[in-house]
Amino acid sequence: MMKYGIVIVSHSSKIAAGVKDLISQAAPDLSITTAGGTDDDEIGSSLEKIQAAVDNNTGDEILAFYDLGSSKMNLEMLMEMTDKTIHKYDVALVEGAYTAATLAQVDTPLIEIEKNLQPLIIK
Repeated sequence: MMKYGIVIVSHSSKIAAGVKDLISQAAPDLSITTAGGTDDDEIGSSLEKIQAAVDNNTGDEILAFYDLGSSKMNLEMLMEMTDKTIHKYDVALVEGAYTAATLAQVDTPLIEIEKNLQPLIIK
């Protein structure tokens, strides 16, 4: 069975860590990695941190969630550079990541996970 990993990209390292804490409770068996803030831990986005979060994630495919503009832009840039399969979702960060994690934890097929994410699309 395919195992999905989750990557959380946020402008804030605290938000990224908090979302990971929350969804880890519901999905203890998933690989959940984060990229929060800039390289010097300011508010912002870091391509290098996103790269590390993807590289360190042990999922066969990655379900990626982000918060704001440059997080999305850097995530999309990385998606063009990596060999890993990354599914990016334009949904509410906390609710989307939580929904995906709880479903992935019980080996729900991707098509079902994506159906459950539809109502959470915000962008």
